[in-house]
Amino acid sequence: MSTVKNIVLVHGGFVDGSGWQPVYHILTRDGFNVSVVQNPTHSLEGDVTTTHQVLDVQDGPVVLVGHSYGGAVITEAGCHESVAALVYIAAFAPDKGESVNTLLADPPPGAPVPPILPPRDGFLFLDREKFAASFAGDVAPEEAQFMADSQVPWGVDALGGVVTEAAWRAKPSWYLVSGDDRMIPPPAQRAMAERAGATVHEVPGSHAIYVSQPEVVADLIKRAATHQA
Repeated sequence: MSTVKNIVLVHGGFVDGSGWQPVYHILTRDGFNVSVVQNPTHSLEGDVTTTHQVLDVQDGPVVLVGHSYGGAVITEAGCHESVAALVYIAAFAPDKGESVNTLLADPPPGAPVPPILPPRDGFLFLDREKFAASFAGDVAPEEAQFMADSQVPWGVDALGGVVTEAAWRAKPSWYLVSGDDRMIPPPAQRAMAERAGATVHEVPGSHAIYVSQPEVVADLIKRAATHQA
């Protein structure tokens, strides 16, 4: 059984790639070559292009990992020939013809409503005062506050970007369900994972589980790299 040594990490909306730092340190310590994509999150098409630029310079097969909106990015970008496996971390996993907007359109009954403020100049922000509770409930308060105050504007066009081909239909996938997520309801995560035929692992945790529980996230990525169920 051979291990894929190249890992590419894709962040979601409202944040940048620096949140992957704890996962990055674990994976590099364990001998993986890790690249972190810095997407502008203005449009799905643009973020797929940026992700492809990182994939193009890898020296072998890749495990492509996406958190939240990054799941939509890897679903499209994962069709790249170098991608051997996909890992979704509390992420959207749209099918062909779907977007983040369509997946958000019919939330499960009783699901919490993310505190997204009205669009401003075509971009979205989360309410800073409610950011920690909704996005990072198990992150240290000072770090959660920094995340709230350093938000990256999320483009409305990114949410509306439609997937043209779903990589999970052709490539193996793994999915980490965050059981206490207040951004993407856990029932929706489970449904997307089941539809994708993903190998599923579920733990209690917030939407920012990649920050609060990097060991759990890194472990699932390593399982995907060795194609272990």
